[in-house]
Amino acid sequence: MFFSIVIPTYNRQPILAKCLLALESQRLTPESGIQGYEVVVVDDGSTDATIDWMTQQSDQLPHVRLVQQQHQGPAAARNLGVAHAKGDTIIFIDSDLVVTDRFLLAHARGLQQGYRDLGSDRLFTYGAVINTCNFEQPTSASYKVTDFSNAYFATGNVAIARHWLETAGLFDTEFQLYGWEDLELGVRLKKLGLRLIKCPDAVGYHWHPPFSLEEVPALIDREIQRGRMGVVFYRKHPTWNVRMMIQMTLLHRILWGLLSLGGLLNERTLAPLLSWLIRRGKSQLALEIARIFLNWYNVQGVYSAYADLRPHR
Repeated sequence: MFFSIVIPTYNRQPILAKCLLALESQRLTPESGIQGYEVVVVDDGSTDATIDWMTQQSDQLPHVRLVQQQHQGPAAARNLGVAHAKGDTIIFIDSDLVVTDRFLLAHARGLQQGYRDLGSDRLFTYGAVINTCNFEQPTSASYKVTDFSNAYFATGNVAIARHWLETAGLFDTEFQLYGWEDLELGVRLKKLGLRLIKCPDAVGYHWHPPFSLEEVPALIDREIQRGRMGVVFYRKHPTWNVRMMIQMTLLHRILWGLLSLGGLLNERTLAPLLSWLIRRGKSQLALEIARIFLNWYNVQGVYSAYADLRPHR
């Protein structure tokens, strides 16, 4: 197999540098079945130093090819990356993911074992994702309960035969805001009968800065966007399972309404507590508490977007 690792990126140059250098350090063995690999970086209209850095460091990135587009979102960026890819097997990761030196080897072994077990390539491998705030040594983080994901197809770390992506129709570019474009493609892949194969040895470390009060407005905006894109998801696949995923149920309205006291526990009223926790080095706990009002914003965004779709009388 020949791997094409497709990475969309937007204004993430510092962590993208670590991501790409880690991919250049892969250990491959003759018996791995990997004929070679490339890294297709799709810059989605970055305004930071991404392009300059990649141009200057091209000698250190022999596997990397750069593709550029105007800012259109990750769905369009991934589709463009697949269009430019040379490989028969596509790996999707995010540009803030730093992998180990056996990352490709682990995906290859998982795919090959799956082919033997199922007698076909109607499958994809899903690697582990460990969240970390450690920029200097992201791969030193340990797995946490909060790292668990029950998603079927999440593009933070998956490997799949290219022809299945093309058969399914690639990513839907109507998802131009944050969220759901990968899980929506997953619904179509599941209808084609593809099996998810967990591949915990193909681990990637997802870096994000420590939670701070300054990023709260951006997090709120992201949750509102996620709510709006969730309704796009539901419009395409109007099932109870999708309603549960996007939190468009009475249960979610009641749950987050009660936990947030109907919105009274919000970014303003909780700011003193969050600030106190952050000062004491408990930024992760502060983020988990902030999820109370972030989820409330998400649910509100879902129902607001859904109301906009209904015909006005």
